[in-house]
Amino acid sequence: MQVAGVEFVETFLTLKDAAAPSTPAQLGLAEHLRAKGVIFYGAYWCTHCFRQKLLFGQQAGNRLPYVECAKDAAGAQACNAAGVMAYPTWVMGKERRVGVQTLQELAAWTQYKGPSNFTSAKTGL
Repeated sequence: MQVAGVEFVETFLTLKDAAAPSTPAQLGLAEHLRAKGVIFYGAYWCTHCFRQKLLFGQQAGNRLPYVECAKDAAGAQACNAAGVMAYPTWVMGKERRVGVQTLQELAAWTQYKGPSNFTSAKTGL
């Protein structure tokens, strides 16, 4: 992209670049969320969504039940149909949580009973 004669290059960190490897607890919670039918709505440009994924670590962050709202018409339509007004938004049935949720909050909300020693070396972006 060029602005006022200056070339700007957009760079986006990926989970592979920024996140620590997932722990068994993070992987267990991600799989539990999928099994419970929880959906995480976000946007690729949303720094809070990226931070939310970072909390899960690299592998679990990529296993989240995630719907991208901003890249194509199908995603935008799914997010509109779900009434998503802010990112990140987590939906489970008729319940929703808006904003970055700690792993402990997600575990309590969804009644996760697996390992709960949620720690990660890299969480501060």
